[in-house]
Amino acid sequence: MRELTRQDLSDIQYGAAILGAGGGGDLEEGFDLIETALTAGKSFRLLSLDEVPDEALICTPYLLGAISGLSAEEEHQYAGLERSTTHPILLAYEAFQQHLGQAFYATTACELGGSNTAAAFFPAVMNDHFILDADPAGRAVPEITHSTYYFAGLPASPIMAANEFGETFLLKHVVDDQRAETLVRALCQVSRHSIAAIDHALPMRMLRQALIPGTISKALNLGRTWRLACAQGEDVGQVVAEAGGGMIGFNGTVSAVEYNTLDGFTLGSIAITGTADYSGQHFKISVKNENMVGWLNDAVAVTIPDLICLLDRDSGQPVTNPHAFVGQHVAVVLLPAPTEFQTEKALAVFGPSYAGVAGEYQAVMSTDTPVPDEKKPAQH
Repeated sequence: MRELTRQDLSDIQYGAAILGAGGGGDLEEGFDLIETALTAGKSFRLLSLDEVPDEALICTPYLLGAISGLSAEEEHQYAGLERSTTHPILLAYEAFQQHLGQAFYATTACELGGSNTAAAFFPAVMNDHFILDADPAGRAVPEITHSTYYFAGLPASPIMAANEFGETFLLKHVVDDQRAETLVRALCQVSRHSIAAIDHALPMRMLRQALIPGTISKALNLGRTWRLACAQGEDVGQVVAEAGGGMIGFNGTVSAVEYNTLDGFTLGSIAITGTADYSGQHFKISVKNENMVGWLNDAVAVTIPDLICLLDRDSGQPVTNPHAFVGQHVAVVLLPAPTEFQTEKALAVFGPSYAGVAGEYQAVMSTDTPVPDEKKPAQH
């Protein structure tokens, strides 16, 4: 067990934001949750999978929705509704424990990202529970089905959800994760495009082989490397690429940005004009909450599940959606997907075809073919 310091938590936040590949929520929101817990005197206790008893009850809390703002017309729909003074994820956590008649032992993040990693920590530490050093994605992803839970066939339901108006929703039985995505996304769309949900409330023995181990430690180490590179005035993009086992895909200036909210997602694109070694070239990224596909000079250069990460070259800060802006100097860092997302089954759900790209997945920094499911190792 490791008790995380304030510096550890900051490093995790920045590392998770980089590994969020544009998605995973806003850093400021994540830091607000962490600060609330620290101010309350709470401890962030991180456990490896090996430290958790088989029968311990684990759950996965997260925030789901669009990451772009609402229009004035959309905001008007909610003008007469009173906001709850309790964070929705705490409402959902307490309601879920009451429904199950049992306290949770620990939580695991649904993904790595600026707010969703902290969102999983928050209800655990506020209830003096533990945090798992693992998650089912190893990056940020748009949908519930994009997880090792789905690949392993684990049941998502029952699911407890809550919104900022204090309304809670229990989905006692859901056919599968695809249906869970549809139902929770529908609740999100009538909750200002943002809802807190908790699913996969299961004993550790069912989750142990499904979760990707060590992902919080990975975020912490990457965040620390990023912080030191910033402090020492190094080329942050190059340092992060090397630390993450990836490469620089492009350097340039953002020339056009488009973000729209549709069906509970943020959809859009980011166009970048090359500078220095990339002068005369252009790079374009398509967005569905996360950065999905990168085109170099109109040819597909990278697709999900690999990570397309933007870093501001002036400040070093990770660029999350929808915060890219015209004139911003950015480095495009390409990092390899977790091994668990390179299986045939995983690529059928979260590969090039999901992003609308024909053809087979080509891994960043690797010529390896996808790992057949039956040969996939249980852990890294």
